[in-house]
Amino acid sequence: MGLSLKVMSLSDAAANRVREIVAGSKTPIVGIRVGVKNGGCAGMAYTIEAAESVNPGDEVVTEKDATVLVDPKAVLFLLGTEMDFKTDKFASQFVFNNPNQTSACGCGESVAIEPAKLDDAHAGA
Repeated sequence: MGLSLKVMSLSDAAANRVREIVAGSKTPIVGIRVGVKNGGCAGMAYTIEAAESVNPGDEVVTEKDATVLVDPKAVLFLLGTEMDFKTDKFASQFVFNNPNQTSACGCGESVAIEPAKLDDAHAGA
């Protein structure tokens, strides 16, 4: 049973890129999996990988014909986040507009994130 509050949303650019990744994959994948890991100068980093199947506990976000799986350990860190895809003259990458993020390092590769605090209405979800 998933959370009643939406874990993540996708911008049009992010959904387009996820669809491109799925369509261009050499092996069949269901979407991409997003998570967080400890590391980097600010404390945590986002992780993104191809997902061949849905793992037990994954939160499945399907939006604009794109599927993103959120690792169960990352759900509280990503609650309310918008995933976007940006291209500039130096890089093309997924970016996360995360209301739980408290700071980021200068290189943008590492962030500090507080777990979302669920109020009583969502505690039993």
